[in-house]
Amino acid sequence: MFGVGLPEFAVIAVIAIFVFGPDKLPDLARQAGRMARQVKRMANNARDELREELGPEYADLELRDLDPREIVRRHISEAMDEDDDEEPVRRTRRGQRPLEDGEVPPYDVDAT
Repeated sequence: MFGVGLPEFAVIAVIAIFVFGPDKLPDLARQAGRMARQVKRMANNARDELREELGPEYADLELRDLDPREIVRRHISEAMDEDDDEEPVRRTRRGQRPLEDGEVPPYDVDAT
């Protein structure tokens, strides 16, 4: 979470004890917990309100679905799945024919 591991959290806790003192620390932790619950409640309310405004076809909408990176990732994976289903198209220049499977392409020694 936020790139904070156990060692960093321990350092933050020790600094908090020195700055706020052991008497005020439980009260500050309680306030932080209340604030986190309130932020989560606000986010859930915003999501539910957005779902109501958009209508029933968006009933399963999640806020992370609106992340541009997620949208691009989903479209790319869908396009790749579609390409796997289709047979590859062979493109040729005028006057040339595609090679058959297993046919060796011509090699010009003078051209290299």
